[in-house]
Amino acid sequence: MAIKHFLQFKDFTRDEFDHVFERTRWIKNQFKSYQKYWPLSDRTLVMIFEKASTRTRLSFEAGMQQLGGAAIYLNTRDSQLGRGEPVEDAAQVISRMSDIVMIRTFEQDIIERFAANSRVPVINGLTNEYHPCQILADIYTYIEHRGDIQGKTVAWVGDANNMCNTWLQAAEVLDFKVHVSTPPGYEINPDLIGKIDPARFTVFADPMEACRGANLVTTDVWTSMGYEAENEARMKAFADWCVDAEMMGVADEKALFMHCLPAHRGEEVTAEVIDGLQSVVWDEAENRLHVQKALMEYLLLGRLEA
Repeated sequence: MAIKHFLQFKDFTRDEFDHVFERTRWIKNQFKSYQKYWPLSDRTLVMIFEKASTRTRLSFEAGMQQLGGAAIYLNTRDSQLGRGEPVEDAAQVISRMSDIVMIRTFEQDIIERFAANSRVPVINGLTNEYHPCQILADIYTYIEHRGDIQGKTVAWVGDANNMCNTWLQAAEVLDFKVHVSTPPGYEINPDLIGKIDPARFTVFADPMEACRGANLVTTDVWTSMGYEAENEARMKAFADWCVDAEMMGVADEKALFMHCLPAHRGEEVTAEVIDGLQSVVWDEAENRLHVQKALMEYLLLGRLEA
């Protein structure tokens, strides 16, 4: 099978995502039933981190071990990448010593260059521009709780960041709509979302209107990693973009709330919402583990059936 990477959500087709979601369901059931499933025995995952992480490292490292393989953690500060080794050279070496690579870094260009020189599949664990593994988990979580996301409406409240960009790509691939509400100056960058049908999303100046009738309401911290210098300005700009009970109240009566975590209660979301009955953030976080196992299985072994 030709090498396939997962660098942006749009890298997969609807059919491929359907397969990954079905495999996620089966793999998760095996895990919950304490059934050993080791399809990646003797396979090695290398995890390269330039940005700090809790959920990404834990879910990939535990996931690879649960599939029978091994995971190796590399921090750019502790490797030759941190001393100026070209990304292209590092990709040549690392991909000759491993079977699959996950990278969590800053610029998307870094991971694209790495993948272009890799002999094995590369997964985007997060960049400034995109966060495809998180949206993969979010959509699977929605499917678990409410069924197919096709035709549904997702309300994005907050910064048009890597999460927002990826939700918009997902809407194009999986046929749903996104309502986007951001403060002035933090709008969508058309260059990052790619070719998306304008009918897939609507921009709202008022976050309350973005949430009206939505099937899923989701947000993220106001200041992402790498933007700490802007924190004070962002606190002021985003003050009216806190997801609260009133916003959830105008959403669909069966609406879910999601957050990729970590969360700052009282800033981008109230404690009442994130700890409330509509919140599925803990299922969402756990599902990073299960969808990424299905993703690695697919990238390394192709289509498997239960």
